[in-house]
Amino acid sequence: MGDGFQFIDLIFFAMVAAFLVLRLRGVLGRRTGTKTGHTDPFKSRPAEPAPVTDAKPARAKAESPLEATLTEIGIADPKFDKKEFLSGARMAFEMILGAFAGGDRAALKPMLSPEVYSNFSQVISDREKAGNKLDQTIVATKAADIADASLDGSTAQITVKFTSEQINALRDSAGTVIEGDAKTPTTVVDFWIFARDTRSRDPNWTLIGTQSLE
Repeated sequence: MGDGFQFIDLIFFAMVAAFLVLRLRGVLGRRTGTKTGHTDPFKSRPAEPAPVTDAKPARAKAESPLEATLTEIGIADPKFDKKEFLSGARMAFEMILGAFAGGDRAALKPMLSPEVYSNFSQVISDREKAGNKLDQTIVATKAADIADASLDGSTAQITVKFTSEQINALRDSAGTVIEGDAKTPTTVVDFWIFARDTRSRDPNWTLIGTQSLE
């Protein structure tokens, strides 16, 4: 009799347990695969869609007239390179000024047009006749920038603005400074015009004009 009641009790408790499990599943839901009921803070989230805007793509910046001319020079002479040109112009600037101060006509002639060479040579001759000497030191060429350019037929012309620190002193035959300052550097701004036939095999540019800002 006692064993019969114990058996009935076990069945009753088993039914209660099964009922509770079914209720819990109904409330909590079932877990399938890796899906969980909470967000994993360490798990990467899918990228959010980019917001839709009415913005239009930016237009390419139009070339300036100067850049357009340099492009034309590059088409006429595929070997033309702006950076290499400015590097060569800077070297020519320092070489020409050094040769002019030293009265070295042989070094000047191949770098200058006939007209510019004639002017430089005349100044050197006047200086020599007076017994004067020019002491010129380029402390630093601070900047070399293209200020203008043109292409006439096959002839390209480029104006370069040079900003430099120089010490210039003109001495008489006794060594006395009669013009300039032998110690204090001054800022000098020059505009030099270089020209070249783009069809020529000679890659060198010739100085055809100079102008200084006082």
